[in-house]
Amino acid sequence: MTEKHIEIIAKNLAVAQWQVKNTIKLLEEGATVPFISRYRKEATGTLDEVQVLAVKEQYGKLLEVDKRRDAILKSIDEQEKLTDELRNKLENTYILSELEDIYLPYKPKRKTRASIAKEKGLEPLAETLFRQQERDVDSLAARFLNDKVADSDEALQGARDIIAEWVSEDLRARNNIRNLFGHEAFIYSKVAKGKEEEGIKYKDYFDFSEPLRRCPSHRLLAMRRGEDEGFLKISIEPSEDEAIEILEKQFVRGRLESSQQVREAVIDSYKRLLGSSIETEFKNLSKEQADEEAIKVFTENLRQLLLASPLGQKTVLALDPGFRTGCKVVCLDAQGNLLHNETIYPHPPQSETSLAMKKISTMVSTYKIEAIAIGNGTASRETEQFIQRIQFDRKVQVYVVSENGASIYSASPVAREEFPEYDVTVRGAVSIGRRLMDPLAELVKIDPKSIGVGQYQHDVDQSKLKKSLDAVVESCVNQVGVNLNTASKHLLTYVSGLGPQLAQNIVNYRKENGAFSSRKELKKVPRLGDKAFEQCAGFLRIPNAKNPLDNSAVHPESYHVVEQMAKDSGATVADLLKTDELRKKIELKRYVSDNVGLPTLQDIVQELSKPGLDPRSAIQVFEFSKDVYKISDVIAGMELPGIVTNITKFGCFVDIGVKQDGLVHISQLADRFVSDPNEVVKLHQHVRVKVLEVDVPRKRIQLSMKDVK
Repeated sequence: MTEKHIEIIAKNLAVAQWQVKNTIKLLEEGATVPFISRYRKEATGTLDEVQVLAVKEQYGKLLEVDKRRDAILKSIDEQEKLTDELRNKLENTYILSELEDIYLPYKPKRKTRASIAKEKGLEPLAETLFRQQERDVDSLAARFLNDKVADSDEALQGARDIIAEWVSEDLRARNNIRNLFGHEAFIYSKVAKGKEEEGIKYKDYFDFSEPLRRCPSHRLLAMRRGEDEGFLKISIEPSEDEAIEILEKQFVRGRLESSQQVREAVIDSYKRLLGSSIETEFKNLSKEQADEEAIKVFTENLRQLLLASPLGQKTVLALDPGFRTGCKVVCLDAQGNLLHNETIYPHPPQSETSLAMKKISTMVSTYKIEAIAIGNGTASRETEQFIQRIQFDRKVQVYVVSENGASIYSASPVAREEFPEYDVTVRGAVSIGRRLMDPLAELVKIDPKSIGVGQYQHDVDQSKLKKSLDAVVESCVNQVGVNLNTASKHLLTYVSGLGPQLAQNIVNYRKENGAFSSRKELKKVPRLGDKAFEQCAGFLRIPNAKNPLDNSAVHPESYHVVEQMAKDSGATVADLLKTDELRKKIELKRYVSDNVGLPTLQDIVQELSKPGLDPRSAIQVFEFSKDVYKISDVIAGMELPGIVTNITKFGCFVDIGVKQDGLVHISQLADRFVSDPNEVVKLHQHVRVKVLEVDVPRKRIQLSMKDVK
């Protein structure tokens, strides 16, 4: 960490330098983003999780620039071309593209037309022409004929090749053309020759162009996918005449014959070298920006999905619906343990409806079922209708649950480890039931890319996507908190400061010693040292622990503060948790110290009022229209209930119960301009929509949320 790093990050994020410095120091000491944002507010000046993550990411990028700079300095030094001026220029550059521009003339190259011309001894001719003072270039060129240069034309061509390379490596020229691309470049898409029929799904892009800066991420990624699959040819370029005019203004002086040679070299440089170089840069940059946008959409959707409302610890009967193969049924206890499983056949071709109804009724009674979860895949609506016809001996709520990724989970090593004696169909049904009970705890077991809430997730940079998604999972897990005595290894893995090995050690300790009675007992877990304890303890909960603070977000390092508050109030810690009047009388300023400031004290008192409370909202029952079961039932003008299943930059997809989600375009989300669909809708939100258009053959449904009652 250098002062320059701190200065750059502080300026970019509009925060104080001391906040950046302290945050980086904590990160370098091994603190996690959730821990820093939750328990080190005094050190960071109350930077939130997003800001701490931004500091971490920007610092990482600057370290990458430092690494590249060191490699460049070493390369130039080995060539014995490193001057003090050049070193100074490199050491004061913190933008990667600028570093590469400075390095370009010194970068080892494969053979180029310019290097071949230099080998022929034509560099002095190029230098003379570049000064643009010669009237008779043929006579000048004749002086450079030798056994490698046959005539003046060859000499002049070689000199122009050298000048063209100088132009393409000139810092000012590159920045000028880069600026032109940034403001004026268009992206062009054409169909690849002979691919019209095979690539028909990309028909919209067979002859397409628009300003690059206005091209949204989903459109750019669609074109890039078409190019990768060989159906489209993509180019990015501004007006060629405008680009050449800019370069001529910089390099061409006067009207002498030598000026004309430079003019020709400039045109060649742009067409052959500089234009394509900057185009490649903008192709990469636009892809990077589109990736960031798509990843942002994915991470926001994933966050909403992971923080979806949980049913909580209730007994659940879960069904993975099917026609020919039947419906797989499982019964789970309040902790999600499998009690019973079997298959029923209420639908054609078997149509054992009465027997299936009797079996479900018996299971609900025997296992004291409180809720039923039905997967939303094949035969979902038919199964929901079948369940609604059964008269139970108790009140049982019925929920339709997204089964995206359940099949991925059921065939995974995680599922095999949990249920080695059961097949994939049983595991899939268990996953559906557990998702209803606690979406977060179940979904952490599945690769986020398989959950079905992304936008072109397979086209973006996979390492960046994984990094971002892991950060979101970690954030959500720590925001909700984890029951230390029931959490799976996979859930514990995402707790601040743990990871796979310590998570496994905790599970092993639990098996050998029984449930944890206190957070302090964590220190007995093998390899869980003081640092790991500091990072994880505040995010782990122990319901019914002897110390009630063990089931709160109050960190053990602050227990003494709460104990002092209780003592000063003439009460116990338990009294403080139960009694609002006692908490209101606490004068926070009395407890400020060198280590504990007002932000932490405010968090403590806030937590005392809701210890162990799940921050997620309560679950709501949803029912599809009883008149609509398949796409052919859907008619333009209908108003229907639906559930938001995916959010993209261009709108949202809504499940209306016909096995084909409809699209609410961003322009149809509200009676006002909407720049981001997240302003209006959230994942799994219950909405009412109007049907605008139905295309049965193409399985497309256009919906609107405007003027809906």
